Amino acid sequence: MTQHTTGSNDRGVSESIGFLLMFGIVITGIALVVLYGYPMLLQQQTSADEKIMEKNMIVLQNDFKSLAYKTVPFKETSMKIGGGSLTVFNSGHTPASTTIDIYDAGGTSYLPAPYNGGLPFTPGELRYESISSQTDISLQNGAVVMRRHIEPGSTMLAEPRWFFDPATNTMVINLFEITSTDMKAKEGIGTVQMELVGDPYYKESPVPTNGVVIIKCVFDSTQDYSVAWDDYIWNKWSIPATYKGSRFVTAGPPKDIQYTITNAGIPGGPSVMTLVVKIFKVNIRSL
Repeated sequence: MTQHTTGSNDRGVSESIGFLLMFGIVITGIALVVLYGYPMLLQQQTSADEKIMEKNMIVLQNDFKSLAYKTVPFKETSMKIGGGSLTVFNSGHTPASTTIDIYDAGGTSYLPAPYNGGLPFTPGELRYESISSQTDISLQNGAVVMRRHIEPGSTMLAEPRWFFDPATNTMVINLFEITSTDMKAKEGIGTVQMELVGDPYYKESPVPTNGVVIIKCVFDSTQDYSVAWDDYIWNKWSIPATYKGSRFVTAGPPKDIQYTITNAGIPGGPSVMTLVVKIFKVNIRSL
């Protein structure tokens, strides 16, 4: 008598198919995580690094304020610099991302000596450059501004201390010049050491009724923060609307914006406006 048995062979085929199915599910899951999950994790890390540096730059801005307005001689701040580098571009760096000039209708400078020799004021900057998100965050002229490489425009994260006092008809413009012995850059963990160099340069000028103050800002095409500064000077700076004479933009490159501020006089207040320009020189000793 002959017996035929096929059950064991069927079981072997079933186990092989089950293993292949399970292996395929595992590989598919890993692929989905790599394809969708990992880029999301990288994006979250990039966003976190950017937010941290925004806060760090505002901390450095407060250090500048302590040096300038609280007569603190030296400040030191340690910080994490993730996803990019922090670089010092001193006032002698070429091309300057921003230059500022302030003068009257006849071209006479309102800047204090020795900055009134005919050349515009170059403030320099502390700039964080993010490699992953292609974003720059800059501390310049006492303000923190940000721009993205992939899209036009810029935004101001923290405003400078420029103000107008209507009670005394006084306009105050505070400028900062950043100096260093050489170009410095830092990644990872850094310690920013800074000091105020000497006394601030100061000039107080009377502006008669209907007299003008012309503020000229020039922005480098590769580091264009014009949108942020334009919005601040023309829209957010506390100048009375009656004082805003004209705004003239030259597209460039480099982009040139001229603001004409006219002393229209404060009703019941002084007819002569006092323009105060202060320049603080801050030396970055190390990063």
